[in-house]
Amino acid sequence: MRPVSATFLNSVRGSHRMIARARLVAPGQTGTTPAGLAIPGGDPKGLLPIIGGDVTTDMTADVQSTLALTTVYPWPADPFAAGTPYGQEVYVERGIEYGLGTREWVGLGYFRLDDVSQDQAPNGPIALAASDRMAQIRDARNISPQTFAASGGSVGACIDTVVQQALPGAVTDYGTWDAYGTWFATSHVMGDDRLPFLQDLLAAYGMYAYFDYRGVYTVRPVPDVTTTSPVWTINAGRNGVLTEMKRKISRDAVYNVVVARGEPVGELPPVQGIAYDNNPASPTYALGPFGVVPTYYSSSFMTTVSQCEGAARAQLAKATGLPYSVSLGSVPNPALEGWDVVTVDNGTDNPETHVLDRITYGLTPDSSMGMDTRKQYLEAA
Repeated sequence: MRPVSATFLNSVRGSHRMIARARLVAPGQTGTTPAGLAIPGGDPKGLLPIIGGDVTTDMTADVQSTLALTTVYPWPADPFAAGTPYGQEVYVERGIEYGLGTREWVGLGYFRLDDVSQDQAPNGPIALAASDRMAQIRDARNISPQTFAASGGSVGACIDTVVQQALPGAVTDYGTWDAYGTWFATSHVMGDDRLPFLQDLLAAYGMYAYFDYRGVYTVRPVPDVTTTSPVWTINAGRNGVLTEMKRKISRDAVYNVVVARGEPVGELPPVQGIAYDNNPASPTYALGPFGVVPTYYSSSFMTTVSQCEGAARAQLAKATGLPYSVSLGSVPNPALEGWDVVTVDNGTDNPETHVLDRITYGLTPDSSMGMDTRKQYLEAA
């Protein structure tokens, strides 16, 4: 969950005035107070009127967050003018205005302009489509193969290099992981695509990465959703925020065993680690009636059995609860992030614990917050 005050969380559950703002900014800034890019004939601080739109975060996608925004500003006079899709970004926030006029903002992130369109020229609204900074890492393909030697630097230094080649000056945040104290056991070659290279590297260490609300390349362990405590309750009834709920149960594309195989380059022997759903309370319990349904993952970055086992557990954590998915409509709480754990209480069934996989944050007062979740099955005592 993004950092907000207790007053903010309490206000979400009651009557409150929602606010949102979108600011056109020059690329490469970080933090929650970027300098706006002046729009000739428009706002000198880069503020864009919000007619409609939303931000969508999907933790299963390569580029996790996207922006769709309908706004108004003077159509760019040339390719280098403000509001063109040649590197400029939009910083988006949603928040609450309190009774005395004070405001609390929650950053939703930086979004690179991908597409600018106007169906009713010359003075009609402008539709913007934009993606978070992971799109630049995806698009900035490698010109020629690049080798990272085992003796040439740490895993953190490798990640920094690959990210900053696509986004010069990018800031990385490894949290509690000692990425700069972790070393490659063998050499590795990055081919044409840097995003799959980074994804493979991070998965081998049980990690994942995303650009957070500050515009920082953030690396974190894949959360163990069977032991994580809920950060928010989505409930019906008095002081509730639940507005609608749909449910689905399916075994399509569901697995309960992960076999992770390390295939190091050079003379090191291949290694293997296995993780399986060992929770009898889970519908996909590997020793239960669901049966054994394995999936396989291999990487040259894994060189020990322990590393393979950790990577296998992380891959399995991404699938925990997948047979039971729920789509929710809720009074928006923009502090919620992908893979947050929440309690869902529809007022009739027993409360359930769910993991947020996909969130849509509306940017207008009449919009709700859409969420796709999967049920969390707690480890048996």
